Amino acid sequence: MAQGIIFSIVAGVFVSLQGVFNARLSDEINLWHTNTWVHGTGFVVAFILLMSIEGTPNFNSITTVKPHYLLGGAMGAVIVFSVMKGISALGASHSVTILLVTQIIASLLISLLGLFGDPIIKLSIPNIIGLIMMVVGVLMYQLF
Repeated sequence: MAQGIIFSIVAGVFVSLQGVFNARLSDEINLWHTNTWVHGTGFVVAFILLMSIEGTPNFNSITTVKPHYLLGGAMGAVIVFSVMKGISALGASHSVTILLVTQIIASLLISLLGLFGDPIIKLSIPNIIGLIMMVVGVLMYQLF
């Protein structure tokens, strides 16, 4: 559990940094050049890590997965584009706040409905209260 918390914190920091860096880069070279650069450099780093950790890659198992699970890269392009536009329009803190609440709600719906093989969860009163508090907090942060 501690490892999951640490990785989640690291991801949160890097998502925020990446969003700001990408928005500033897109101010200089435009959105789609930035998106291409981000995913291209990400591919190179991931491939180097793959080769370093696992040796020669074997992608044969990719043919056995459900096709919609292969859309992560395409979704990444939409995510990077949307985050850059959001940060450019609203600033980092407002944009990321909206992004996080939206992500929590979308993840909750996926878990409630058991979509994509996710285990079905049941909502409790404390869960609902917490979700309402987050949404109200975002509204207060955005409006005041």
